[in-house]
Amino acid sequence: MIDNKNEDLSFDEFDEISNPGPEVTEFEQVVERAMSRRNFLGGGLAIGASAFVLGSTALTPFNAKAANSFDFEPIPANSLDTVTVPKGYSWQVVTQWGDELWSKSVPFDHKTRGTGESQELAIGDNNDGMSLFTVGGHHLLISNNEYTNRSIMYDNRESKLPETADDIRKGKAAHGVTVVEVKQDGKKWNIVKDSKYNRRITADSPMEISGPARGHDLLKTSADPSGTQSLGTWNNCGNGRTPWGTYLACEENFNGYFSSSDENYTPSDELKRYGVKNEDWGYAWATEDERFDISKNPNEPNRAGYVVEIDPSDPTSTPKKRTALGRFKHENAEVVVNKDGHVVVYMGDDERGEFIYRFVSKGKFIEGGNNADLLDEGQLYVAKFNDDQSGEWLELSPATTDMKSQAEVCIHARIAASKVGATTMDRPEWVASHPKKAEIYCALTNNKNRGKKPNAGGDETPVTGPNPRAANLYGQIVRWRPEGENHTSDAFSWDLFVMAGNPTVHKDAYAGSKNIDAHNMFNSPDGISFDNNGKLWIQTDGKYSNKDDFAGMGNNQMLIGDTETGEIQRFLVGPKECEVTGITWSEDRKTVFVGIQHPGEKGDSTFPGGDGTAPRSAIIAVTKDDGAIIG
Repeated sequence: MIDNKNEDLSFDEFDEISNPGPEVTEFEQVVERAMSRRNFLGGGLAIGASAFVLGSTALTPFNAKAANSFDFEPIPANSLDTVTVPKGYSWQVVTQWGDELWSKSVPFDHKTRGTGESQELAIGDNNDGMSLFTVGGHHLLISNNEYTNRSIMYDNRESKLPETADDIRKGKAAHGVTVVEVKQDGKKWNIVKDSKYNRRITADSPMEISGPARGHDLLKTSADPSGTQSLGTWNNCGNGRTPWGTYLACEENFNGYFSSSDENYTPSDELKRYGVKNEDWGYAWATEDERFDISKNPNEPNRAGYVVEIDPSDPTSTPKKRTALGRFKHENAEVVVNKDGHVVVYMGDDERGEFIYRFVSKGKFIEGGNNADLLDEGQLYVAKFNDDQSGEWLELSPATTDMKSQAEVCIHARIAASKVGATTMDRPEWVASHPKKAEIYCALTNNKNRGKKPNAGGDETPVTGPNPRAANLYGQIVRWRPEGENHTSDAFSWDLFVMAGNPTVHKDAYAGSKNIDAHNMFNSPDGISFDNNGKLWIQTDGKYSNKDDFAGMGNNQMLIGDTETGEIQRFLVGPKECEVTGITWSEDRKTVFVGIQHPGEKGDSTFPGGDGTAPRSAIIAVTKDDGAIIG
């Protein structure tokens, strides 16, 4: 359990403590190599335009001060405790942590922050990835509830941590996924209480395990000797949606919930590779639920870390953990239907020095047909990015990894990826597919350990390929184009769309690429998504200190990029200490829904309620005052 002296740390800072980086080795030499290699970071200020060549298309250098091709007036950075949008736009809160889903629910209690029972009947905490589905004329807003801020949820406890069985129940109920029907009355979106579609999926909800790992010995427990049924999904980060109408929730930092009642217990090397240790991150679930005690149930962590498929149209359906897509710290799952009908899913593993993956289905998508099990059979791959801006997808199979079965490959996907020599990345976050051409983007949020010794998993983190900076504070967005515009091809070419940085502080590689200047700078790109017109929406989860390396950047924000010209402009700034994450559009494209996660994670926000209220994660709706389409 994390000591309460760390109660004011952010979620990422908890992760830094739990998974500390190795000591620096030859750091100065590594930096020097990075800044001279191939002129990739040449020119003093930023990347040279020649380094952006992607196939036959070169990114045009852009000076944000000289032009604005977007239909909004960019907004400046700020550190206000509210949401800021451009002139001519408005925003409203649609849902927030603790809102009632049914008439039997009780209003959120700002003093106690609720009970286990009230939380089970309310919107979950810390919304992240989301999608809006229209089912029979009903608008269903589905969002992940990634985790809880312990010092906020348990503010009524002296320790700021769970202290009772009901505290644990409340915490588990705040995790998972929320399905809620919303309806627009005039210009305002509201929750439809008692909708037949309203649903909470929590850390205790029944799950079906499907795909190659179903029934494998590594998934069997005393409670489930068949290895086919599990309980719960938690720490769901980004998301995906399928063309057959289902939602994909992606399990990320599942490891932080396991602990050992036996302090002398030694976790296996495989568990250690996934960050599972004898201490959890302060949730204390194992004190009330033995499945989270690894000394008693060492296989239980193997049943988490998957993409979970949910049918929003059927609130009685059982979510399925699709093991064919691999087990790791999933960020999101970007689903593409290839021109030959095969379904391709691109995925990032959000940890320093981990990898980018691809799944290609065995079967083909059939419009209006039975596509229910397309994600159960297929081939898993991992990406290798070469310094010459070529790349290849490496097959993960028993033949390429010397593992005994495809089930073992999927359960230990990280280990399999290391075996085949995949490229370690700077924390792969969301992946997004361009709607008008075969071009894929991935946010690489940061990596303070780039250029250091191998990490705990044994993966080196050299300065290489699309990870060109040591001690990467700011992050970048890599993009690739599959050979022949065929998503099932094993070859691709890549470049960098943008390198975030601070040109007001740095005059070297850390100033960022040429499409970054003092007016649009940001750090730690995280959530990314394309609108129908091919504009890339970029959300950040970075440092908001607004000083030193991050001076002038203000709170976390959302920007829009033109991937043809390289232009990037700031569209939204969130409240204090928040992350801006999760995005989806209404069917008529006149509303964009945006997630505001963990405002006041260190105690300096009362968003959205204002003075005297608890800070609450929320989903907001942004509209144009003239009622026009957004994006």
